[in-house]
Amino acid sequence: MKHLPLLLLLFLSSCMKGIKVDMVIHNARIHTMDDLNTVEEAMAIRDGKIIEVGPERQILNKYRYDESIDAQGKDLYPGLTDAHGHLISYAEQRLSADLVGSKSFEEVLVRCEKYASRKSKKFVIGRGWDQSLWGNSTLPSNEKLNELFPTIPVCLVRIDGHAALVNDYLLKKAGIDANTKIEGGEIVLSNGKPSGLLIDNAINLVQKHLPKFTQKEISESIIEIQNELLMYGITGVHEAGIENKHIELFKKLVGDNKLKINLYAMLLPSKENFSFARKNGPYRYKNLHIRSFKVYADGALGSRGALLKKPYSDAHHSHGLLLTSIAEIKSIADFCLNHNYQMNTHGIGDSANALILSIYKNAFERKKDHRFRIEHAQVVDPLDFARFAEYAVFPSVQPTHAVSDQRWAESRIGKERLKGAYAYKTLLKQYGMLAIGTDFPVELTNPFLTIHAAVERKNASNEPMNGFLPSEALSLEEVMRGMTIWAAFASFDENRIGTLKKGKDATFVIFENPLRSAPNFQQNFSWKTIIKGEIVYASDEL
Repeated sequence: MKHLPLLLLLFLSSCMKGIKVDMVIHNARIHTMDDLNTVEEAMAIRDGKIIEVGPERQILNKYRYDESIDAQGKDLYPGLTDAHGHLISYAEQRLSADLVGSKSFEEVLVRCEKYASRKSKKFVIGRGWDQSLWGNSTLPSNEKLNELFPTIPVCLVRIDGHAALVNDYLLKKAGIDANTKIEGGEIVLSNGKPSGLLIDNAINLVQKHLPKFTQKEISESIIEIQNELLMYGITGVHEAGIENKHIELFKKLVGDNKLKINLYAMLLPSKENFSFARKNGPYRYKNLHIRSFKVYADGALGSRGALLKKPYSDAHHSHGLLLTSIAEIKSIADFCLNHNYQMNTHGIGDSANALILSIYKNAFERKKDHRFRIEHAQVVDPLDFARFAEYAVFPSVQPTHAVSDQRWAESRIGKERLKGAYAYKTLLKQYGMLAIGTDFPVELTNPFLTIHAAVERKNASNEPMNGFLPSEALSLEEVMRGMTIWAAFASFDENRIGTLKKGKDATFVIFENPLRSAPNFQQNFSWKTIIKGEIVYASDEL
């Protein structure tokens, strides 16, 4: 009996051994993405935060825990961020006629007919057609569309979102004729009358005449998209342009704990959104963060709306379109600086990029760490690259655009201008960081296609054989930084996410297979996706 106190003391001391945490991850290859690119073995998590990252024996001996995950030696990275996507547009596309990958205009029509019969709706909205897949570069007209759908509105949006084919019924409803003019847009004519093809701002003329999907439909579609993103290990999205009504939609999804991913939303310029920014300043509600405006300087290269310094090589009459006036772009930049907001401007053509850079020069003179971004920075005059460094302009790029456009890019802009196109390595050397995304639903959400496009400069079919403009290839580490810590920096979140170290959110992905880049495309998926210490996706639980 005299030994009982000693035995009790030993028992109690063994129970108290170690610091209590919620979860320990061990037997992993933890890519911390710190400045030294340190790789560790284990991680301790409590209350959604990282307590420590280090050697396996150290972590297992130091902490006691409620749950542990044996990562089986798999690669673990900070949760990926898609630095340029469109959740609202993708949600609407999923509710619309799916035209992506149509190999001919006839296939587009067949898909529209199937949608109309299956959905029993008195309208047809579709998205995703791309005339470059039809064996020619000629943009379509609406004669066949009028024959099939003479009495309901039809609007079919091109894959890039910068052109739409509508039927005569919708043209008439919107009051569009051969004399209709619009700044920053084009109503394409054929034989003196509208062909049904609307470019850029001309699409706005028909928007209010199209039926809308319900908030419930949009919300449910967004959650389906979130499941797709989590499957790939994507835990954050920079939503590239929302209307004021979408703020409440996202707040409700976040408040109901349905939308778990980190969402950095860019506001579209509108009276309501400017009022929101004035009232709230930089705004955060749980995992919803708003402190930027998205502005469109020009259109897209595929629909010849990108603003070029010299005419298109395959359309000598056109330089493209300026979608927002210079005065308005300057005004928005001034507003953003005054209200501590970021400005993220869509710039595709070399003229548009030069214009944006000249306006951003003033931002740099007023505020060195403005973090103003150019979204896409797709075609840049080589003489203008240095200005990215001089004015601290953050390039936000989408590598899959390069390998999607490679089929026709040279015919649009010629070989000489290709020297400044899709130039991700050059842009990286100028600014020192890149924010990397996909521009979904223009491209697929799959980040492994992004890796393949950036590193190998090839598409999923491993074309072209030697890579497209291979001198502009990035390393695997650079791409991963672009989807983790650099994307976090591009959204003022570098102190919370993007690397795995003490005090940061325990938001990360464990990949199913080793993360590699190879000449042939390597598909991969998440094994487990964890946001703030919560397992939100596990492949073995499907």
